[in-house]
Amino acid sequence: MIMPLDNIEEQSIASGIPSATSVFFSDGTPLLRSAELGGPAYEKRPQQEEMAHKVAAALAEKSNLCIEAPTGVGKSFAYLVPAIYCALERKQPVVISTETISLQEQLVEKDLPLLSRIMDVQFTVALAKGRSNYICRRRLSIVAGEHTEYLPADSMRSDVERIALWAEGAGEGSLSEIDFQFDRQAWDFICSETGNCAKPKCVFFKRCFYWKARKLWDTADIVVANHALFFTDLKIKSSEDLETSLLPAYTALILDEAHTLEDEAAQHLGIHISSAGVRLFLRRLYDPQRGKGLLMRPGEEPLRLRGEVGELMEASEIFFEKVREFAADYADNVIRLRKPDFVLDMLSEKIGHFEYKLNEYLKEQDDDDDDDDLKQELSAMLLRCDYYRNAISDFISMRLDDHVYWIEKGMKAEMSIQLYAAPLNVNEILRKILFNGGLPVVLTSATLSVAGDLGYYKERIGFANGGEAVLDTPFDYERQLKIYIPKNMPLPDDENYLSSACDEIENYIRLTHGKAFVLFTSYDAMKRSSERLRSFFDDIGITLLVQGEGRSRSSMLSTFKEDVDSVIFGVTSFWMGVDVPGEALSNVIITKLPFAVPSHPLVQARSERIEREGKSSFMHYSLPEAVLRFRQGVGRLIRKKTDNGIIVILDRRIISKRYGKIFIDSIPKCPVEIC
Repeated sequence: MIMPLDNIEEQSIASGIPSATSVFFSDGTPLLRSAELGGPAYEKRPQQEEMAHKVAAALAEKSNLCIEAPTGVGKSFAYLVPAIYCALERKQPVVISTETISLQEQLVEKDLPLLSRIMDVQFTVALAKGRSNYICRRRLSIVAGEHTEYLPADSMRSDVERIALWAEGAGEGSLSEIDFQFDRQAWDFICSETGNCAKPKCVFFKRCFYWKARKLWDTADIVVANHALFFTDLKIKSSEDLETSLLPAYTALILDEAHTLEDEAAQHLGIHISSAGVRLFLRRLYDPQRGKGLLMRPGEEPLRLRGEVGELMEASEIFFEKVREFAADYADNVIRLRKPDFVLDMLSEKIGHFEYKLNEYLKEQDDDDDDDDLKQELSAMLLRCDYYRNAISDFISMRLDDHVYWIEKGMKAEMSIQLYAAPLNVNEILRKILFNGGLPVVLTSATLSVAGDLGYYKERIGFANGGEAVLDTPFDYERQLKIYIPKNMPLPDDENYLSSACDEIENYIRLTHGKAFVLFTSYDAMKRSSERLRSFFDDIGITLLVQGEGRSRSSMLSTFKEDVDSVIFGVTSFWMGVDVPGEALSNVIITKLPFAVPSHPLVQARSERIEREGKSSFMHYSLPEAVLRFRQGVGRLIRKKTDNGIIVILDRRIISKRYGKIFIDSIPKCPVEIC
């Protein structure tokens, strides 16, 4: 029997990726040279080799893989090496997506450069960012030149001129490169956008920052992206609009930090409209107060269109005011909607009418250079019209099946309104468009399992067509970690809880003299605790850093690492994605078991869906979600084999409730002292 050529190629690929990976991680691994080439000293880790072999097999067989790799396994090398061999064999890129910028930076600035020095193959790498991260030279030249009326304020002119000067010598022309302060609102008027890009027809095309970056992505072997960009691209590709897709066609996908997958998908596959966003969109067209905007052109038609924008502004203010009035009847800032047409939709039809008029105006424009620039800008506004028209109509009518709808209102001073709709069937959507067997998808994170079982996670994200694995930890938790649980703490809903928690925080902060994260589940509890304890920290000479008090997370972490006796009070973002190895972090205090707020519409709707299926929403959703978040918090402490420290749990439900054992069973075995 003669095997077809394509089958021969497939057989070669299937055997090549695992065998090359196996050779790389053999006894004579090139990683032995890591230290002399500027990397960390190599240490043999059986878990890393096991993961590399499993990833290589999945890529070769074009099957999916869900694998939990605890901290210290060295999972990035375990998936990067087979990914590189896969990309080279298939002559198509492998996309690696992460949740956090810090992991992106580690991959692009440390891990991949080191592998390029020690591997026996040549490969290329590109970092993919959303196009709004790049300067558009054409738009910059317009607002820095004659058309300052496009800018919403004259004060931005100096910022734009400074950026224009900087851009002449810029490398990749991205926002992250700019090392000076400027009005960030100005960025909206000079960044790259889909709707106003003329592609090869643009006079700046050959020097375009975005398309230069895209060319690198299209030709790279490894493309590193983030989950937000990946899901935006997935949404475009699933609608078969390949011309506007963001990422190149790829042969395999690796999603690191995959524990956030369900929420990321719900966010990017749903609807989000803000009153501020609509207001800025309309002011970009025409701002009557400042006499600025794209429609500040001579002629009767621009004058009529400015009048239409004025009417739209009025309609928009009335619409969002009606939403505010509706929301004012509720004490909570987050209000779930259960019935459509809770307010009259007087906005989407008006936007549609204006969209038609604007499109007609664009068709009538002459093709001189000046008009071409304006047409590109207005074409982008047409896309915004289309989005807002459909999104507002779909939201008010609650047209999208299997979605939950809610409103979030800002504080009184802000008066902002946010409208959200999120799909409840994320697992069905991802099973259809991501895990359908079209290409291999590898999911990995340090925290995917509950009590060693991946079943909950796989069900939530619709995982199919592949295998699974939970790797052992390389750390000696029996020696490196001790857990303290004060048994006489009041329950979290007791009025004396906060006072008792603050007393215990004092005790354990003294024990390690700072060097601690204190993790809260709400801003209110964190704020009240910091107010009670601030004098205590002042008295013992320990710096207290409280999230939300004007400093960014990265700034707080930088200070924390430099001042080894400092303490961070943090909420959600400090439970995960934070890496502080060494003495600087020796103590993690978990104030409450991190159950999600049950009244949040998304949590509520997911719970109701599970109950309709005849299951307990607590056991099949609330509890496993809390366990995974708990594992993230515990995981902040031990990052290396040389780390030591304590975990303090100020929630006695972990020992007084039957379900508490699941929390304990979900973390590595270590000494536990009931105080």
